[in-house]
Amino acid sequence: MTIGDLIRLLSDGGYHSGEQLGERLGVSRTAIWKQLKKLEAMDIPLEAVKGRGYRVAQPLELLDGQAIIAELPRDSRRRLARLFIEETLPSTNLFVRERFTQGAGHAEVCLAEGQSAGRGRRGRQWASPWGRNLLLSVGWRFEGGAAVLEGLSLAVGVVLARVLEHHGVEALLKWPNDVLMRDPASGELRKLAGILLELSGDAQGPCEVVVGIGLNMALPPEVRERIDQPVAAVADLAPDAGRNTLAAELIAGLLDLLDGFEATGFAPWRAEWNRRHAHADTAIDIIRGDERQAAIATGVDAAGCLLVRREGVEERLFGGEISVRGRS
Repeated sequence: MTIGDLIRLLSDGGYHSGEQLGERLGVSRTAIWKQLKKLEAMDIPLEAVKGRGYRVAQPLELLDGQAIIAELPRDSRRRLARLFIEETLPSTNLFVRERFTQGAGHAEVCLAEGQSAGRGRRGRQWASPWGRNLLLSVGWRFEGGAAVLEGLSLAVGVVLARVLEHHGVEALLKWPNDVLMRDPASGELRKLAGILLELSGDAQGPCEVVVGIGLNMALPPEVRERIDQPVAAVADLAPDAGRNTLAAELIAGLLDLLDGFEATGFAPWRAEWNRRHAHADTAIDIIRGDERQAAIATGVDAAGCLLVRREGVEERLFGGEISVRGRS
């Protein structure tokens, strides 16, 4: 029995007694009770009614590999080498990186219901309640080295924005790796997704890239309170958007991007990124370690560098350890 098996039973809308659950899953009532306590610790609210049993208060759409593959276009199914659906991992990026060390990894996709050690940019922890969001990584092998990958994380942002817009969620892009949504009531920009690229191999020759995405699909209030920045979720504007459908659309878009990026580079994606630029022609702070400088953001160039004006002079900012923040 796994947590997913238990949740699938509890998410059918009906109540189930501990005895019924034990019989269905082939374990004791004591084992069921221990698993139910785990669900509460995972921010999965339960309803318990004396004499009737338990059910999940807010049904979850768990990841379904067959459903995801069925929704992929033919070209995407051809490109996809393997799809992994895991219940809990330290990190989907780490999973795919380990696949590369085993001689696999290329065109492989890993999704997980939960992560224990998910990371964002600059080592920050990525908070995600179990079974609510999309945690996805794709592996790809490039022959031309790191130089051909300039702007790849920005192009990934465009792919994600296209998928979200298809479901009525207007996405904005923050250089270099964030996807934002504007709160319809306050106008405040809130983080909706993060992108993390990890590169290994030869800078001038064959290299392997893992593209990791964490997309907030639904965030309960108690989870939002624990996050130290304004956040948003797809369900805020598109409550009927399905996790499996979005996963399929995102996988299809990413495989298409990765298959052609070495030949085209970021240039074909530049206009779409700039059209969604969250801080276009606005005041920002450039943060380098403890140093903070004021500037005006304009757009990005064909290499994915951020263009800013500072004291009347245009500068190009590369990624690495630089961050930008909008100024209120």
